[in-house]
Parts: sequence; structure tokens; C-alpha cells
Amino acid sequence: MAKTTMTALALSHALAVALMALPLAAQTTEAPATEAPAGEAPATDAPAEGAVTSDGLSMGTEVAGSAVGDTYVAASFEAWEQRCVRTASGIDPCQLYILLKDEKGNNVAEFTMFGLPPGGEGPAVAGATFIAPLETLLTTGMAMKIDEGAPKGYPFTFCTQIGCVARLGFTAEEVAEMKKGATATIIIVPYVAPKEQVKLTLSLKGFTAGLAAVDAANAAADAAVASTDGAAPAEAVAPAANE
Repeated sequence: MAKTTMTALALSHALAVALMALPLAAQTTEAPATEAPAGEAPATDAPAEGAVTSDGLSMGTEVAGSAVGDTYVAASFEAWEQRCVRTASGIDPCQLYILLKDEKGNNVAEFTMFGLPPGGEGPAVAGATFIAPLETLLTTGMAMKIDEGAPKGYPFTFCTQIGCVARLGFTAEEVAEMKKGATATIIIVPYVAPKEQVKLTLSLKGFTAGLAAVDAANAAADAAVASTDGAAPAEAVAPAANE
């Protein structure tokens, strides 16, 4: 497979080089370009974004998804992704994300986790959001256990078009268990089969490194916001010109 991929890349590169050479070769058979009259500088206007030059080179267009407020994947950590929200400052807040599948490999639910700022109220040092399918029996809530530990129940708080949401809080001890653990299990009950359970395996591979990266990104984002909020107005920093 690796050899096939390299061959395809080499072929693609060769075709690209050949296509780029076509307009250059055509220029050798055409009359030379007329020189600009003496005293006049040749036109140097840059082609507009998205235009194609006379050599057949595209100047490109801005790719969708780079606007402020868009979500993107900053890094991957085994089973987890570091997903961030783009901000105007470029120092973006992030969450740790994992897609949960059932035994047949179908996408079922989403789980995101993030650290909380130190010194906050309450025992939680990290928070998480779990999004279950709309067909979930809400009155039973959801349950989560780490490895073979005892499960802990959490209620669903609201539903949207994409699913029903539970908001979880974790103590320092629970986060430490997740860092040391191999898997966590989330249990939900289908609305159409209230006597059955759906167990979703949440891999903890890469969790420790991923959460550290998310915490570092959020600390930098918080510091950037704090420095902006605390900055003195420009007129208060720079003295007046006549002083």
C-alpha cells in the first residue's frame, strides 16, 4: 500500500509538472511579446485572488472554514482530537473530542472534555459535554464508569436538533483515574427499548496528552483575553504630541 501511494504521488507530481510546462512551451512558438514603449513601465498589477494567470497558474481562493467562530482540529492524540474555535486573536480555546460508536461501528454520540480554571467554586476541576441521540430515554439519564469502577449517573439537561446534552463535572481524583485508565464506558437507554442498555466504549488512549494540550491552549487563550481587557487605552499610554 505504501509503495502504491508513493507511485501515485510521483505520477501526480509528474502530471503537474507537465501541465505547468504546457503554456511555457507554447510561448516558444508564439511571436515575442511586444516591448513596452520607451519611458513606460510594464504592467505589474498582481492577478486577483481566484484568477488564473497567463501561465495557467491559479492564484487560489480563501478556503472556507477559516473564519472567526469556525471549529477546526488542531491535533490528534490516539482516539482523541483537540478541537478549537477560531478567534480574531489567533489564540484559540479548545476542547478534547471523541466520537463514540456502537458495537457495529455506527456513529452514536459525542463526548468533549476540558479543564476548568483553577480556583473555581465547587469540587470540579474538569467539565465535559455528552451528546446522545434524540431517541435516548431521558428520564434514566446516562451513566459513566472508568474501567471496572462503579458507574456514576448524570442527568440530561436539554435537547437540540443534533441530540440531547448532559453536562458532567469531574473531580481531580476522577480525572486522575481517567489518565491512568484504559477505557471508560458510557451507558444510555433507548427510548423504544427501555429495558435495554447501549454501552459505548470511550478509549482513554491519548487522553492524558490531549487534555494537557487543551489545558495549555485554554490557559494561553485566557491570558490573551486578560491582557486585552487590562490594556490601557492608546491615548492613555502615548503622551500627547505637544507634551
